[in-house]
Amino acid sequence: MTATTTEQQSPTLTIQCQFCQTWNRIDAARAADRPKCGKCARPILLDRPVKLTDDTFDRTIESAELPVLVDFYADWCGPCKVMAPSVDQLASKTTGRALIAKLDTDASPRTAQKFDIRGIPTVIVFRGGKAVTQQAGAVPLSALEKMLGAG
Repeated sequence: MTATTTEQQSPTLTIQCQFCQTWNRIDAARAADRPKCGKCARPILLDRPVKLTDDTFDRTIESAELPVLVDFYADWCGPCKVMAPSVDQLASKTTGRALIAKLDTDASPRTAQKFDIRGIPTVIVFRGGKAVTQQAGAVPLSALEKMLGAG
């Protein structure tokens, strides 16, 4: 190996800090180390689903160099509540290998409409900023893992 050989860089994510709304570029290989926001120094927790909105969705999805699984849900939805622990578990299990996110369809109707979400929960897996697989209805953790692997 010569000094001019470049090492392969690990994938990155661009996430908005939930506290100060500053955008942060995160090295996926270090996601489990609980990276801190560059402005407010509070932790950016990627071992749980990242909450997305109409304002943050496109930038987060398009800049992700990892697969992104988004759970489209609503707080009042019974099946969404049943599936939520599986989504949480998936985030914990895939930290640094995938980004797991949630989008409240009531609070972010523009994004829900963009993807023609007609029933919730609906899960969409994105790769390279593009939707590659979609599933409507509550599914168990094993089905979420399969979608993420197949997407």
